[in-house]
Amino acid sequence: MTLQEFFQENPRVALGFSGGVDSSYLLYAALQAGADVRPYFISTVFQPAFEREDAMRLAADLGVEVTVVPYDILSHPEVAANPADRCYHCKTHLFKSVREIARQEGYSLVLEGSNVDDMNDFRPGRKACVEQGVKSPLLEADLNKEEVRTLSRELGLKTHDKPAEACLSTRIPYGTPITVGRLRDIERAE
Repeated sequence: MTLQEFFQENPRVALGFSGGVDSSYLLYAALQAGADVRPYFISTVFQPAFEREDAMRLAADLGVEVTVVPYDILSHPEVAANPADRCYHCKTHLFKSVREIARQEGYSLVLEGSNVDDMNDFRPGRKACVEQGVKSPLLEADLNKEEVRTLSRELGLKTHDKPAEACLSTRIPYGTPITVGRLRDIERAE
């Protein structure tokens, strides 16, 4: 299935939008297909401040308003404890939140930006997406990261060469509790 076909079948969608390469290209593709797309940026302590700024800048360039959803992810003990499947718990909570807000705003389908290459890594958060009914159009269109970067470059998207940014919690070894202080120290150091 192509992205054009996906958006013809799903013309009204909510998008978990990070401002990274994949979600930015997905936002652009949805707009080009004429879809009614609403991007949601989930703001947690896991992201450095520049990520939110980059996401807002790109959305503004595309003429799209982003709904920023502040979320206290560390209020969930199963995330703060930092187990090996932390991403599963984190994405479960985040996408539940986005689905609820999107549904209130009239969007029944939530999308995210996983691509084919993401299937080759340890991604416990992928299970949460499937369980939450979150769709991954880049995956359904069989696009890999390099293809997304190439298409983004051809379209003039500033994100085409943006480095991949894992959330700040990935710098903390599994089993070491995640705290706001540790995350801030990591952000300052980087």
